[in-house]
Amino acid sequence: MARIAFILADDFEDEEFRVPYDQVRQAGHEAVVIGLEAGQAVRGRQGREVVTSERAARNVSSRDFDALVIPGGYSPDVLRLDIDMVGLVRDFFRAEKPLAAICHAAWLLVEANIAEGRILTSWPSLKTDLINAGARWVDREVVEDGNLITSRHPGDVWAFCEALLRQVAQGVSPRVDSPLLREEVWVQPAMVH
Repeated sequence: MARIAFILADDFEDEEFRVPYDQVRQAGHEAVVIGLEAGQAVRGRQGREVVTSERAARNVSSRDFDALVIPGGYSPDVLRLDIDMVGLVRDFFRAEKPLAAICHAAWLLVEANIAEGRILTSWPSLKTDLINAGARWVDREVVEDGNLITSRHPGDVWAFCEALLRQVAQGVSPRVDSPLLREEVWVQPAMVH
């Protein structure tokens, strides 16, 4: 059984939390909600979910878990302002444990300074942010580049869950080495003067 952390603040995307959370538990793993504070109720953007955090980010590390999931919505925009949350994301990346970010969650990959040289996907409006951070952005339902797993939106959540559970069971995927994927839909942004 693995322990999988989910980091949340208010306005997370309900389905991007609920589906992976339920899939993790149905696979027999422990799912733990990490917030800015322990015991804090956070609300989903759609209003369907209210979740209470079990632990505070400042009191955990990657050593306590086998993987990290970052649901999208506006929650990642709040979380990227917290030094402990950003440090936790960076800690998982450096520990080479599965780090799964869907939709707007890619904001935290940029803030943790771990996007450079990686092939990633996200909600389309984050494309330029990721490219400016040194990532190569592709338009795919799920991208696995080493321990980073990214997806675009709630419609990709099942492929996202499949990749997460596979990495938890079988280990981190190899780094992307396909020249076709490396060139797909990657555009250097124009310089602004």
